[in-house]
Amino acid sequence: MAAALRVSDSIECVMKNQKAKSNKKAESEKPTKKQPAASGKPAKKEASAAKPELAEVRAQIDGIDRRIQELIAERAQWAHQVGKAKGKLAAAVDYYRPEREAQVLRRVVDRNDGPLSDEVLVRLFREIMSACLAQQEPLKIGYLGPEGTFSQQAVHKHFGHSAHGLPLASIEEVFQEVAAGHADFGVVPVENSGQGTIQVTLDMFLTSPLRICGEVELRVHQHLLSRSGRIEDIERIYSHPMSLAQCGGWLREHLPKAERIPVSSNAEAARRARNADDAAAIAGESAGHVYGLKKIAGPIEDRSDNTTRFLVLGRELFPPSGHDRTSLLVFIRDRPGALYGVLEPLARRGISMNRIESRPAHGHLWQYAFFIDVAGHMDESPLKDALAEVGEHSGEVRVLGSYPVAVL
Repeated sequence: MAAALRVSDSIECVMKNQKAKSNKKAESEKPTKKQPAASGKPAKKEASAAKPELAEVRAQIDGIDRRIQELIAERAQWAHQVGKAKGKLAAAVDYYRPEREAQVLRRVVDRNDGPLSDEVLVRLFREIMSACLAQQEPLKIGYLGPEGTFSQQAVHKHFGHSAHGLPLASIEEVFQEVAAGHADFGVVPVENSGQGTIQVTLDMFLTSPLRICGEVELRVHQHLLSRSGRIEDIERIYSHPMSLAQCGGWLREHLPKAERIPVSSNAEAARRARNADDAAAIAGESAGHVYGLKKIAGPIEDRSDNTTRFLVLGRELFPPSGHDRTSLLVFIRDRPGALYGVLEPLARRGISMNRIESRPAHGHLWQYAFFIDVAGHMDESPLKDALAEVGEHSGEVRVLGSYPVAVL
């Protein structure tokens, strides 16, 4: 923590000093008003500020770049000391602490006074932390492949580009590879703002021992891509079923006669569309770059706020970060008021419930398990106290994870 604060505070200090110097110089260069001429006519006003010399501006930027590079190198050295302080651990996963990263990124947002946006600064710091962590060994992250999916974008957003992505054929395989230890973490979609829950993800939690240790919210833009780039050529469209649904209105208006063919992922759709001029894919722009497709139109999603939430899968729980969410799996006893008995202790303590959804419980005909997301961490009150009481009204309560709320 001290290392992160030291570097970020130092960067902030450098920027403030540079700004103060620039302001001081600007003040000293302000022109003074000329006295009126002897004839009584007012003199013409001079320019309000001298035009800066391009070479001098570039020299200032070069100096700042050198200092930033020195500070990043210093941070990397301190990150390496963290590894030494922890002693020899089994693998890179043992050095990763999502609650710590969330705390660092929240401070970045709190300190930001512009001109760069919060999103830009968070992305920059995420990449710095990703590179520093990779000094030990890059994290291996399983995701729904192939390359070019929105799941891969979510991996980059959460873990940075220094992590090693493992594209897998299905959501089920992501769970399996993380559980077997072949991947350190996994990233899977769980819900979309317009189309709702990805049921296969919830169903996997019914039998999987994995924990949720993070979440990613990704703004999703869909594009119509093809080899020729001409909409008049398109006779069939490949895409993931959820993406086809997200763009249903646009397709009815612009390509009502085109055949819609669901596939396992948008990247797979792009891979298929590259083989024929009469085929197209609905996917992200990154898939178009990977598979050499041209953009016909986009964004074409029906909702401007189209966002997908992803879960980060791991094998253990982590300490509180200060702003957390907890996901529960509750098996209800078949009796009147059973669900009320689960929810009432939460409501009585003022605990916000973000989501509740039921799924058929495996092995119990016509009985259901409830997935519930609530605010707070399982190790902190009032949620800790509420969970103890919830267990008295249910057949089983499993904490799937307590994890940091997505920073941005």
